[in-house]
Amino acid sequence: MVAQTGSVHEPVRYIGGTHINRFTHEGGLRYAIGVENIQTMRANRSHPEHSDGFGWTYNHASNLAFWNGQFFQQHISGESDEHVPPVQTLLITSTDGKEWSFPKVVFPPYQAPEGVKIPEGSTGYMMHQRMGFYVAPNGRFLTLAFYGHTENPFRENGIGRVVREIYKDGTFGPIYFIRYDSQTNWDESNTSYPFYKTSKDKGFIKACEALLKDKKQTLQWFEEDNGDDGFYTFNKGEQAFSWYHRKDGKVVGLWKKSYTALSDDEGETFSDPVKAQTLIMSGGKMWGQQTEDGKYAISYNPIDQTQYRFPMALVTSNDGIVYDNLLLVQGEVPPRRFFGRWKDFGPCYMRGITEGNGNPPGDDMWMTYSMNKEDIWMCRIPVPIKYAITEDVNDDFENMREGENIIDWNTYSPKWAKVNLIKEPNGNRCLQLTDEDHYDYSRAIRVFEEGTNVKVHFKIKLESIDTTQFDIDITDRYGNRPVQITLNKEGMLVASNGSVMKSVMKLRLDEWYDIKIEMNTSGLGSYSLFLNEKQVIKEAPTVMAVKSVERLSFRTGPYRDIPNRKTPNEEKYPPLLNADEKQNKSSYLIDDVFVSTKNQ
Repeated sequence: MVAQTGSVHEPVRYIGGTHINRFTHEGGLRYAIGVENIQTMRANRSHPEHSDGFGWTYNHASNLAFWNGQFFQQHISGESDEHVPPVQTLLITSTDGKEWSFPKVVFPPYQAPEGVKIPEGSTGYMMHQRMGFYVAPNGRFLTLAFYGHTENPFRENGIGRVVREIYKDGTFGPIYFIRYDSQTNWDESNTSYPFYKTSKDKGFIKACEALLKDKKQTLQWFEEDNGDDGFYTFNKGEQAFSWYHRKDGKVVGLWKKSYTALSDDEGETFSDPVKAQTLIMSGGKMWGQQTEDGKYAISYNPIDQTQYRFPMALVTSNDGIVYDNLLLVQGEVPPRRFFGRWKDFGPCYMRGITEGNGNPPGDDMWMTYSMNKEDIWMCRIPVPIKYAITEDVNDDFENMREGENIIDWNTYSPKWAKVNLIKEPNGNRCLQLTDEDHYDYSRAIRVFEEGTNVKVHFKIKLESIDTTQFDIDITDRYGNRPVQITLNKEGMLVASNGSVMKSVMKLRLDEWYDIKIEMNTSGLGSYSLFLNEKQVIKEAPTVMAVKSVERLSFRTGPYRDIPNRKTPNEEKYPPLLNADEKQNKSSYLIDDVFVSTKNQ
């Protein structure tokens, strides 16, 4: 068959030709510039007051919406393992996408009515959902989930989909079933919650019925209940449906494992799903949307190994058909602190804001995802999406404000290792990287104009240093690190000199130090290092030869490439030592970052 691009035979195509390096977390990809990754919930078994109130360590399948001036993030949560009871659904909120509320239980573990027994072969009840929110035409805001039996909650093992309203004051309405599994005999007589039609709130009923008529929204339900009662007008769906509208009005359907299809009738029917052979992926989800500039983006894990879902990337398009520029969104994979069944490594199950479920202020693209199926994260992607800088960097941060976006900086900010823009007592604005996490770090990356001859200048101040180290790298477009500088736990500045590390000078607390690096990539590569205008390293060989460089990285911990593709995923181990405890705080300030590039 001739698979004409843009037709039902090949709805989307990636033409970039770039694929990932499997041996690094970043995958050898260029960064989508200015992406901010923020941890919104950090699992903690010993101190539930710091996490979810329960101490559960399996957290996954997050969904996102924006309504009434707030972000809403919903995810399923289990004690430790996937598809093992008990499982519940938690909800958190934020007004800015940066600071998040403490989780609330929006759908608790299922409790069957008295006398109703668990079916033979099941070990209990669980939750599983591909859809979390719906903003109805009448303005009502619904959150949804699905109850089923372990360990396979689908179809004949399902119970039904539940719904409740989220009110503007942050409280919740009662829980109702909106649809019972069509392959079972469950109904209002033998389940724990009433049917939505029994509600006395006509506006709520109207919102539910609008949802039930929305074929695109409800196609997200198909995987759990494939509609033996004829509910679905399209019954060839794959897993984890998402969609967007092309400029010609056609709806592009996306599913797991590269499946795509087209609809001419707003989702009433779709063409038969076909694999987009140029989109390499496995069991992770795929998310697509039109961005605020009228272009398109699809995010996924570009790897065909289900247990190793890193990195998290995206491709971009002008028309929603032909995609290019495979770019990095999240290239970090911290250690998995708690073992759990089917807890795949890396950023999993990315989801943005479904069409109709709100539009935050600004032009940014927002997505949520789980990390190692353990912690919940959010990312903000500036639009237009770009990967290259074409001018010198002159960042003194005075044009930015505390709490606002750090323009053109890629930041990685866990709960216990944050990146922030702060103002010193004297009014000076600068970048702050802190670290209280035994197993993670904060990171800030500035992409600059790619070049072969670069001058990098910045200032650094140690506010406190205890049990970690601070790494400064200059890297090429693939993440190779020809220049490596470390501030170790004793405060000694150590710099690479070919294959060895050379001690330069011990830095004192609360003093600004001026650092300048002059690097040339010609031949095997060399660089010189200046500290407070004094040359301390002269034309030292770089750690490795590279063609050019384009990134400056600051990181409150050592470089990591573990877990890798060979790290055992289902081999049991105890929780990592001190996983639930903070380490003593380290804090570093960065200011006056200037980079100029010459190409030879």
